[in-house]
Amino acid sequence: MSEPILLRADEGDVATLTMNAPERLNALSDAMLAALKTAFVALEGDRSIKVVVLRGTGKAFCAGHDLREMQAGRQAPDKGAAYFADLFGRCAEVMQMIPRLPQPVIAQVHGIATAAGCQLVASCDMAIAAEGTRFGVNGVNIGLFCSTPMVALSRNVPRKAAFEMLTTGNFIDASRAEALGLVNRVVAPDALGAETQALAAHVAGKLGAALRIGKRAFYDQIQMPVAEAYDYAGRVMVENMMLRDTDEGISAFLEKRRPDWA
Repeated sequence: MSEPILLRADEGDVATLTMNAPERLNALSDAMLAALKTAFVALEGDRSIKVVVLRGTGKAFCAGHDLREMQAGRQAPDKGAAYFADLFGRCAEVMQMIPRLPQPVIAQVHGIATAAGCQLVASCDMAIAAEGTRFGVNGVNIGLFCSTPMVALSRNVPRKAAFEMLTTGNFIDASRAEALGLVNRVVAPDALGAETQALAAHVAGKLGAALRIGKRAFYDQIQMPVAEAYDYAGRVMVENMMLRDTDEGISAFLEKRRPDWA
């Protein structure tokens, strides 16, 4: 039997999801989108997991939508526009699940991340890339402007940089992606896995309830006007302060000892 298209491996409180379709460069096929959605639904209710790592097997992180499936959808008499509307809707749903997950999600990126694959990186909370990785929203090169990847990309990098990427279809390298804020850091290829897991373990060492409250608040407030954001964030801080484990964490800091978190 062939392996699943998406693998999950838990190590302590870190879950690693591995896109496992290397022969298709981990394209976001119908099956891959369905598998990602199922995995995210499971993680949403899993309090034992504090951080999620998303990676790909083979030569690439993710090459975007599966163009062969898309062409088949265009040619099928019962599909056409309805198929594409459904496809892009399902993809948007999966992308939006990532910031809504209670756990921080770290993309471990290598090879290429193109079109919806670049969108996937931009949708994650953090990203670490290997040297030599290339990023692009290059659909315009085949006559398809990357309009849905644009949503996540334009919320990660400066406006003019995003527009240049979208209209030229040119790739940027990992160092440029870091400079623009698309990835957090760039590491040697042979250190990619270890560096990503080290970041995941470091974040997982924090109070899980604080991470859940903080991630939710981060994405809620970022869409608000400043005054409204401060009002909202103040209420979130009160919620966080009232936790038993937060009280213990502050007491432990003042007493110069490790916190005894539940």
